[in-house]
Amino acid sequence: MEAVKQRLLVSVILAVFNEAGCIKKCMTSLLEQDTPGFDLEILAVDGGSTDGTRDYLETIASIDWRVRVLHNEQRRAPFAFNLGLREAKGEYVCIFGAHSVYAENYVSVCLNELLARGVVGCGGRVLTQPSANTLPARLVALALGHPFGSSRKSIRTRSEGFSTAAFMVIRKSPLLEVGGYSEKLHRNQDNDAYERLEAKGHKFFCTWKTQCTYYPKSSIREMLRYGFRMGFWVVISLEQNPSSMAVRHFVPFLFVISMVVAALFGLAGPIFRFPLWGFAWAPLAALVSIHLTAGLTAAVQAAMRKKFVGALALPFVFFGFHFSYGLGTLWAFLSRARPGKSAPQTLASGNALENGG
Repeated sequence: MEAVKQRLLVSVILAVFNEAGCIKKCMTSLLEQDTPGFDLEILAVDGGSTDGTRDYLETIASIDWRVRVLHNEQRRAPFAFNLGLREAKGEYVCIFGAHSVYAENYVSVCLNELLARGVVGCGGRVLTQPSANTLPARLVALALGHPFGSSRKSIRTRSEGFSTAAFMVIRKSPLLEVGGYSEKLHRNQDNDAYERLEAKGHKFFCTWKTQCTYYPKSSIREMLRYGFRMGFWVVISLEQNPSSMAVRHFVPFLFVISMVVAALFGLAGPIFRFPLWGFAWAPLAALVSIHLTAGLTAAVQAAMRKKFVGALALPFVFFGFHFSYGLGTLWAFLSRARPGKSAPQTLASGNALENGG
């Protein structure tokens, strides 16, 4: 008598902390996934939510065997991911974010592409959408989802092909073999882990056959704080694993340094009576003008594509985001940042795109 072949199990690891505004949409999209030929378990790793998120998850877990709620005592994203890896029963794991909604075929398409292409991990296309119908929320989504805002190699703007992606289905055993996610990195832990996998000869793939919708924070102030933290952590990430960081991660820093030098030149002009010192502020004015002009070009494209005249305010949003990011990097260098108390702390948010990329 032939043995019954056991169905493949895929484990979703979802790091969450105070996600009341988005957790229901996210969980609904996961529970409604098409799962032909495999089963799905969902590990919601909670960092001590106080807004009802955990109560909601435990209610779901009590009526759906696929859902388990785990407690992340360390309250940081890499601890949540590693706890999920240890508890996952599946041969494949999904490192997902709670600020996203996944197409019904997301897991199945990514899994099939992973198997067909012989890669270690595969993720789908990311569409960035506003989390509220307000002008700031729409501007934040447009800025983060545009190549000028996040670069053409960001996981938000990445094209289809062999590269890492956001929200991937990954083979669990190779990820465990390289040590999982660095618990010293509260951000960029995904860049670090995936670079270590690539160093072992593993490949990744980004497919556009499926997609998820990512909802960033709705406040420009929050976006600027996010930019500062991201810029700060690239310095710590560079120290921990230089290969995990690319030149693009330091472009905002070079922009800020150029502005600082230009500003100092402008201040020094009248003091030291440089020749033509009346034009001492010209370099700074040129830098700002070039950035705003490039931002305006991107804004006009976005306004026409979205039919949204408010997008014309994007040059100032781009400028603020790039400046805050570069300022974070500058401050990290000046303060000789190290993992620990000197670094901006990041709670175990389910927003994976705010942890790296």
